[in-house]
Amino acid sequence: MNTAVHTRTRDPRVLLNGVQPRIRNLSVNVFDSGMTIWDREVALLLRDEVMVRDLAERILGNAVMYLVASMEHPEAHLGVGKVVDLGVHQIILDTPVYFAFCDTYNRGAYKHHAPFIQRRRDGIVLDTADFLRSVGFRPDEELWARDGAECSPCDNKVPDSH
Repeated sequence: MNTAVHTRTRDPRVLLNGVQPRIRNLSVNVFDSGMTIWDREVALLLRDEVMVRDLAERILGNAVMYLVASMEHPEAHLGVGKVVDLGVHQIILDTPVYFAFCDTYNRGAYKHHAPFIQRRRDGIVLDTADFLRSVGFRPDEELWARDGAECSPCDNKVPDSH
């Protein structure tokens, strides 16, 4: 399926909720609350990582931007800091949602998460925020600047990895 149709919008909430029709695994677990996928992931962040809804939504939105950009542009060298990585991990850990996310935005292929042990300090986080802007997203400057010099131990050099 052509992802250009699905990613015409740059609204992370719309992009995340857009995976709902492709959720096939453990769908009862995902849909039993009656929440949207966005609200589900925010609720899970609030349960496990983040204390304030506004911050959870900001983190999740930037994580969606990063994941979509990394799938749309596998050639780009991208990375997130610790704060946005909370949202990335939330999506990845909710595997029925992440599988549907990959199906929707990565041409049906699973995109692995293969982190290094050591964090990188090469400015990739700020470069990633710039890249997100260049592809039509509006990254949260405060979240990206927070960890601007220290990237999660990401490796996009491994095929199908971020």
